[in-house]
Amino acid sequence: MDTANVYYATGKRKSSIAKTWLFPGSGQITVNNQPADEYFNVVTARAIMTQPLVLTNKLESFDIKVRVRGGGKSGQAGAIRHGITKALILSDADLRQQLKKAGFVRRDSRVKERKKYGQRGARARFQFSKR
Repeated sequence: MDTANVYYATGKRKSSIAKTWLFPGSGQITVNNQPADEYFNVVTARAIMTQPLVLTNKLESFDIKVRVRGGGKSGQAGAIRHGITKALILSDADLRQQLKKAGFVRRDSRVKERKKYGQRGARARFQFSKR
């Protein structure tokens, strides 16, 4: 395998981490050794994942292999989008401005807030009773 045209990047979203490899190819996307259509049964997750490729018109230019761990399907799709974006920038630095303007370059850092001790939840409190 020719490693000169292989681009690797790691994408993250919530508690999901996606290791992403871009190879020159025909647009085949593999997630955890399964076709993307099989792995993501929700159409919106597939749409989120391919947004950077559609924006840059590179959907049929690369074969993509992804290993994703943690979180749910929505977070995993966001992590894959972030990984694909970073790998596309490695392949062609001129795409950065276009991807940045769309908001794909920055990691979406929103994560679930932790539950605090002595309380019912992250933000929820026990009901106060004066008597």
